Amino acid sequence: MWRRLARWLMAVGVVGGLVFGISGGWQDPWLWAYVGTWALMSMYVLFTIDEDLARERFTPPEPGADRVALRAVQLVALSHLVTGALDTGRLHLTTVEPAFRVAGFIGMVISGVVMFHAMLSNRFFSSVVRIQKERGHTLVDSGPYAVVRHPGYLGMLFLVPFSGLALGSWLSVGVGLIYSAMILRRVLFEDAFLTQNLDGYADYTRRVRYRLVPRVF
Repeated sequence: MWRRLARWLMAVGVVGGLVFGISGGWQDPWLWAYVGTWALMSMYVLFTIDEDLARERFTPPEPGADRVALRAVQLVALSHLVTGALDTGRLHLTTVEPAFRVAGFIGMVISGVVMFHAMLSNRFFSSVVRIQKERGHTLVDSGPYAVVRHPGYLGMLFLVPFSGLALGSWLSVGVGLIYSAMILRRVLFEDAFLTQNLDGYADYTRRVRYRLVPRVF
């Protein structure tokens, strides 16, 4: 409990420090709303998932099969935050209208809920592509996984671009779209990897035909 609280306080401090320190916008209510929204979302995750899943999600024991390292994906996600803070607070290169920023907040929360629901429904939800033999990795096909094969990635796909919109920077949205492209690539890679390496996954792809969006993809 206390360890998780310390992790949460540290994470919120890092995000808040980056956003306010880089932007200089300590009096900007939009940025306070952004940090507050992020803090509430991350609190829900850290205090809901069990310790075993938390370790696999945040500190996996191996880099996984994907040649695009997790660090690269994380760096792009961090870059959207830095870009948005700079653009909004100091550079003012782009401007996002209030209605779009509100839409960004709504989209960010909905995307986060989709991702968190998938995480809580799948005890093997990991940040890297691997077969977790030491954890008795088996196919999960219930909950949101009965609808699409990668509901967690569906949330991630939209989370960062909407975050850029909430920050008030079209440049940040652009960086977020690069992140989305990396996630889409990961979906294709992981789907092929699991088909070949996880028992029952090939049959699962025939039962649940769509990766992200029913009747679309």
